[in-house]
Amino acid sequence: MLSSLRKAGSLARAASAGQRRFLSIHEYQSVTLLNAYGIPTPKSVVAKSPQDAFDVATNFGRDKLVVKAQVLAGGRGKGKFDNGFQGGVHMVDSPQQAKEIASKMIGSSLITKQTGSHGRICNAVMLAECRQPAHEYYVAVLNDRASEGVVLVASAQGGMNIEEVAANDPSAIITTPIDFYNGLSKAEAIGVAQKLGFPDEKTQSEAADIFINLYRIFKEKDATQIEINPMALTTDGAVLCMDAKFGFDDNAEFRQKDIFALRDISQEEPSEVKAQAANLSFIKLDGSVGCLVNGAGLAMATMDVLSLHGGEPANFLDVGGSATIETVRTAFQILVEDPKVKSIFINIFGGIMRCDVIAEGVINAASELGIQVPLVVRLKGTKEQEAKEMIRNSGLKIEAFDGLDEAAERASQLALAA
Repeated sequence: MLSSLRKAGSLARAASAGQRRFLSIHEYQSVTLLNAYGIPTPKSVVAKSPQDAFDVATNFGRDKLVVKAQVLAGGRGKGKFDNGFQGGVHMVDSPQQAKEIASKMIGSSLITKQTGSHGRICNAVMLAECRQPAHEYYVAVLNDRASEGVVLVASAQGGMNIEEVAANDPSAIITTPIDFYNGLSKAEAIGVAQKLGFPDEKTQSEAADIFINLYRIFKEKDATQIEINPMALTTDGAVLCMDAKFGFDDNAEFRQKDIFALRDISQEEPSEVKAQAANLSFIKLDGSVGCLVNGAGLAMATMDVLSLHGGEPANFLDVGGSATIETVRTAFQILVEDPKVKSIFINIFGGIMRCDVIAEGVINAASELGIQVPLVVRLKGTKEQEAKEMIRNSGLKIEAFDGLDEAAERASQLALAA
């Protein structure tokens, strides 16, 4: 039931690459969406310059505020900016302090456990009022493979890593199936609030309304996951969503123009944006063997076999069944621009995708781009012999193999030896 909450490793991350990864939006945008559905949050305002932060803090009407870096990554509080400034979440008690903190965040990249070493650029901060939680809860609405439907996942142990909670105390997780068409009834939602320990009818009803409206967003906006961590019962008795994380189905872009207008390309891996523009399914990973494969299943099998032979895939890359010579060239350009790539493994099973098209693309790219990285090629299927002949006559140093194991082993060896 909680498989959707588990941490994804590199192969699991690539498993979803048959399509683009789900759209994420900034926290301040999430707050706007929550409020539009009547879901209460602490008052907050976005600022896109240090002077904006000063003006917002001046007009806020409160002494203590929280300044939060707006980057699409978790672990912001413990992150570090590339200018040396520590932490993406800070308390301030004056407009001048808000301006100073914002000046250290905006324009710099925040490095967290989720961003990699380059971090992600911070183009804005969100200033929010301080509300003191008496108790924190975890709430999520998501698709669950095990039940083949939508579920509400909740826990009275909010404000922490939910995967750890699920692993250490599975009984702390409350999972409630949601009828796709009708959503949660008020009685069902109040039942969840009671199980979570909300103390009285007022707070139970307020929490229930939040659960019901979260599902409304999920359905009406084609979300794939909504995570509130934490939802809080404050010391003054309010029930608020303190932080929110949304994912939206990329396949619904045609009917969710308002949501997809919020996309921030500056927060995405540049190579993945470039691949997407070329209609390539690409996800950057951390290894040293670049992979160019057709078909998501074969791509994942290729990554598995590389791992068996000691290699580490640098990416997931599926060129699909309609790739052109230019598409293959773009794919190569993306691979060779990654300094961690020490060898490239091309593994093609030609059905709809002809091997000779791949071979011509490989030869052209290797010649035009001056590729120095060792190339290992395995081509099987439609126009296989023609493709092999083209590679033999190219004069390029391309190692061709028939077997998957031996090809993967050689690509791994070349990367490890580099």
